[in-house]
Amino acid sequence: MSVDPSSKPRNETEHERLDRQLMELLQGFRVATTGVQVLFAFLLTVPFSRGWSGVDGTGKALFYVALFGAALASICFIAPVFQHRILFQLNKKPLLIRRANRFGILGAFALALSITASTTLIVQTLAVDTAAVGTALAVLALCGWAWFVQPYLTRLSAGRRAEPEEDS
Repeated sequence: MSVDPSSKPRNETEHERLDRQLMELLQGFRVATTGVQVLFAFLLTVPFSRGWSGVDGTGKALFYVALFGAALASICFIAPVFQHRILFQLNKKPLLIRRANRFGILGAFALALSITASTTLIVQTLAVDTAAVGTALAVLALCGWAWFVQPYLTRLSAGRRAEPEEDS
């Protein structure tokens, strides 16, 4: 369900709207990419740390999930920038915006997975398994709510308000 852009009053042309949307997406990716890169860099050093030999099979599985998630998130958040550079001046902004939005959502899923797995790995090495499971559930629930459920509910609510009322 989408909200009709014409119901949002702005004094801008279609071209100006596309420029603004693309810049907003790319700015959001800049913020997300910085966080992903820090997490990814941290994960790349973990196997070379002194405590790595004490990590069990579950911990290693969590590490691989976290590492893959950070790599996928990096790819997704960086892809729109390079696609924009390659498709520059070909009048493909609507396509770029749709792709960037999809990459952003996929990147957010991957980042949520990576954050959950890496946080759980750390808690698992410091505490009992029940604390690690609780941490995983809490982090996943927070990411899910803040990044996906809450905006989706707002989108549904906005879509209902935008629909014309039917006569009974």
